[in-house]
Amino acid sequence: MFANPAYPTYQAFVALGIAALVVLVAMPFWIKLLKIEGIGQQVRADGPQRHLVKQGTPTMGGVVILLAIVVSTLLTGHLTIEVLLAGGAALATGALGLFDDITSVAHGRSLGLTPTAKMVGLSLIVVCFFLLAVNLCGVEPVIRFPGGFAIDLGVLTTTLTVAGATVSIPWLYLVFVFLLLAGMSNAVNLTDGLDGLAGGTVMMAMIVMAAICFLSGDANLATFCAACAGGCLGFLWFNAYPASIFMGDTGSLALGAGFAAVAILTNTEVISLIVGALFIVEALSVMIQVVSFKATGKRVFLMAPIHHHFEKLGWAETKVVIRFWIIAAAFGALGLACFFQLG
Repeated sequence: MFANPAYPTYQAFVALGIAALVVLVAMPFWIKLLKIEGIGQQVRADGPQRHLVKQGTPTMGGVVILLAIVVSTLLTGHLTIEVLLAGGAALATGALGLFDDITSVAHGRSLGLTPTAKMVGLSLIVVCFFLLAVNLCGVEPVIRFPGGFAIDLGVLTTTLTVAGATVSIPWLYLVFVFLLLAGMSNAVNLTDGLDGLAGGTVMMAMIVMAAICFLSGDANLATFCAACAGGCLGFLWFNAYPASIFMGDTGSLALGAGFAAVAILTNTEVISLIVGALFIVEALSVMIQVVSFKATGKRVFLMAPIHHHFEKLGWAETKVVIRFWIIAAAFGALGLACFFQLG
């Protein structure tokens, strides 16, 4: 409906606005429904004591975010293969997250699916996305770094003929895609621990990715990124401290996967690691904490992920969130600057 305007950037701005509007209109009804059904967040018992008041707060706000992204993308862009793949990756991981959220609510605990079950689901999604991206979209198994340096991960490639079609499987690149997509999905999920933290930081990251897609010549993929940013923007109205609803795994897993999928489809994987560096820091803090405790019996941080460490130091939740927003914005600016240095 809003495709092919006189000014290409118009499409992205409209996509952001429509997604935000859909969330603003639909979320109150979703919150009311969740309250009627008694579907609320289960807060981890070992977390900060101030978080116990959040017990029972409606969750699964990611359902409305994904609805907004779909509606906005359909209205403002063309459904190219790239858009379908990025959207499909987000929706598939969102469905996995929804099942995880429902499991968590049903069992009355802060844990949903087992790590093994979640990883199996993510693995299937990654493999399907990878095969389609490489063989339908022509994504090259090459990792490009700022400054012109590149690494070819297609040196170990198997070529098969399936139903008359040639299917290429660059194995090293498959491993890299798995680490990026599954890793970023989980990293955003770990970031979603404070009111407004994941929504604000993902919004900034997706705005930068929208700019990168536009500069790469893919206005439709830029529109998808803008829709994701708009969904997060509208969600912040309800998720700002004190939150009326949480996005849950439904939203965090989906947004992380969508972010990584766009990076892969535009061959800006390394740039995405800079843009999304805050998510990586959050994930690394958990890994460091676990390894340190198992190896030495001591913890590096007062609590992981790292945003809880600062809470334990006495920082107010809103201070942690705003400062992390600032850090995310700085990483986004740095990533965009590095994009112009790609060879």
